[in-house]
Amino acid sequence: MATIDRQTATLALAHALAAAGRGLPVFPLSATKLPALRSPHHGEQPPVHCRGECGLPGHGVHDATTDPAAVRALFAAAPRATGYGIACGRAPHRLVGIDLDIDTAHGNDSVGALQQLALQHLFTIPPTVTVLTPSGGRHLWLTGPADTTVPNSAGRLAPGIDVRGSGGYLVGPGSITAHGRYRLAPGTAHLPPAPCPRALLRLLTPPRREPPTPGKETAPGRRGEGLIQFVLAAHEGQRNTRLFWAACRAYEHGFGDTLADALTAAAVRTGLTEQEARAAIASAERLTRGRG
Repeated sequence: MATIDRQTATLALAHALAAAGRGLPVFPLSATKLPALRSPHHGEQPPVHCRGECGLPGHGVHDATTDPAAVRALFAAAPRATGYGIACGRAPHRLVGIDLDIDTAHGNDSVGALQQLALQHLFTIPPTVTVLTPSGGRHLWLTGPADTTVPNSAGRLAPGIDVRGSGGYLVGPGSITAHGRYRLAPGTAHLPPAPCPRALLRLLTPPRREPPTPGKETAPGRRGEGLIQFVLAAHEGQRNTRLFWAACRAYEHGFGDTLADALTAAAVRTGLTEQEARAAIASAERLTRGRG
């Protein structure tokens, strides 16, 4: 087993060095897909705000580098690394990762959802680097412009679609995790990461919410009706996910409180209890307000 572990670590380093050679900042990952190096601030009283300023390794994505000697040093300090992460949002590529999860148990069709968004907002995903995940999902690699910061998000675009942007990372192809290997999709290894379509970029970088005008109540309007219909269309296994997603969108656009009762009623019609619906909406409110 020790021999296999050494071989795995050696392969992980080789893949990481190859990625760094293409201008992609990398750092070692464990089989859990988490950073392989323990934080030097472990045990300190939180919050700890160091992002590597202390000069020691162990700051996760903030350790990511394209320097071959630094990459080797990181992996030497993490001998049981089985893969590597690629930092998103960093020059020169400013990578934006579109993570399409496959969740057949809950009826989530992330590929279909992305296609629907493309039709609705008039964009196409260009041929680009695509990484196949052990669970059957895929990561699409896109690049963002220098003047735009793409935030990380989970399910904001649609259920099953996560976005890896500034401060986030993708598991690099060739990595081995507890669930299997990440590998390049056939026919995409020779491609460079494609520029993110402008229409999709606008969806990934929602405008900052303006503070409400005193005395003026924000009405949900037609967008609110669309979110209600989205909840009503939920099948069994999708109800909580769809309700949570719709509530997040409503709170992001400033009319979550106004729409909460209507969303609750719609969720109850699909089979959730009122208590379950209210709990999901409350979770969405906490999440979106925490993003500030």
